[in-house]
Amino acid sequence: MIPDERIEAGILFIRGKKVMIDRDLATLYGVETKQLNQAVRRNIKRFPDDFMFQLNEKEIEIWAPKFGFLQPDNLRSQFVTSNRGGRRYRPYVFTEQGIAMLSSVLKSDRAIQVNIQIMRTFIKIREMVATNKELRDKMEKLEEKYDSRFKIVFNAIRKLLSEEAKPKNRIGFRIDHNSERDL
Repeated sequence: MIPDERIEAGILFIRGKKVMIDRDLATLYGVETKQLNQAVRRNIKRFPDDFMFQLNEKEIEIWAPKFGFLQPDNLRSQFVTSNRGGRRYRPYVFTEQGIAMLSSVLKSDRAIQVNIQIMRTFIKIREMVATNKELRDKMEKLEEKYDSRFKIVFNAIRKLLSEEAKPKNRIGFRIDHNSERDL
């Protein structure tokens, strides 16, 4: 239905959470952002802060260039509708739990199918992160293992270098110019 890459590209990491922006979700669900946010506001008790939050001014400054948001000083109240089009309020972002909750307020068949696909994508990302953690752990164990083996080699090299630093006895004859010889 929707390519997984498109969903993955919409997942952002904000405030230490994987989230999706209201506009991207609305596009996936085939509704206007305004409609999605109205449905959320009508059911606001279903969306606590750990399910959904609005971007603050600093976050908008960071994300505005990428997503075409207006800068914070150009945004108006979230309840004002712009006749000129475009965004006039701070965007909402939804965590994985908030996106799951959207399925209870957006009841179209498309919304249900898109929600299932988004949930599967979140699971896929979580599995990839777990796999990467396993690989990182294995790499660290290998480094520890080989560091101990190389430690022996480095100690041997240090020993050789310290022996070279000692003064060496000269090879050959030594001529003493201060003594007189009888011929």
